[in-house]
Amino acid sequence: MAAVKSEKVVSTNGVTIATEAFGDPAAPPVLLIMGAMASMLWWPDAFCRKLAASRYVIRYDNRDTGLSTKYAPGNPPYSMDDMAGDAVAVLDAYGIPAANVVGMSLGGMIAQILALSAPKRVSSLTLVSTTPIGLGLELPPISAAYMEHAASAESLDWSDRTQVIDFMTRDARIIASSAHPHDVDRIRAFIERDYDRSGGLLSATNHFMLQGGDSVKGKLKSLEAPLLVIHGTTDPIFSVEHGMATADAVAGSEFLPITGGGHELHGDDWGLILAAITRHTE
Repeated sequence: MAAVKSEKVVSTNGVTIATEAFGDPAAPPVLLIMGAMASMLWWPDAFCRKLAASRYVIRYDNRDTGLSTKYAPGNPPYSMDDMAGDAVAVLDAYGIPAANVVGMSLGGMIAQILALSAPKRVSSLTLVSTTPIGLGLELPPISAAYMEHAASAESLDWSDRTQVIDFMTRDARIIASSAHPHDVDRIRAFIERDYDRSGGLLSATNHFMLQGGDSVKGKLKSLEAPLLVIHGTTDPIFSVEHGMATADAVAGSEFLPITGGGHELHGDDWGLILAAITRHTE
């Protein structure tokens, strides 16, 4: 039987956060935090339903994405610390004292701030395709190919649906797995759906200007929650060394490399990823 899905809008400090939950509320809770410019739809429905076979799964739209509060582009009046506060507000709205938190990319940075600033709210932490926050390490930069692609965004008309969808479709190809086929038609259709649901992606560009994390600087080594790090070995944004450094910083952590994995949740890797998350959240 498919996991039941429900929706809830959370209000906190003048911000509205759109959320969805899958599965049995009596099961161990898992809170999913997605990355930059990505609405909660980037945690695919099918992925959430598979995880919800044994977990209570909650995903939500970060500020400036999906159906959550949006701001004028160019100077976001919030930080990553505020976004960690949004995660707490979501847990409060669902009556969850502590959850197993899974963060991807920017979501992984937010999840680290959450786990270090409100440790009692995080039962376990899983970080996917992200970088350690507040350690000041010299780690490999974003790949030259991705930087060249990203530079083209400066001339993009972010209010033009076709231009944005073309750009995001190219983006998805560049960050894709090197080990599995890339279905460009499927991903383009998904990006069109996400764009239309969000009313455009102009406000989401605020995510590239975010600051924060000063309050947890240097504290990752004292993380209390059990840590699982999942990282693709060919990630062009945060190279695998970022994941390895994160795991190395926390005693007793588990590191799961995804061979050929990019900066994405490729369907062919779900079995490995979901098994690891399920095991880690027991």
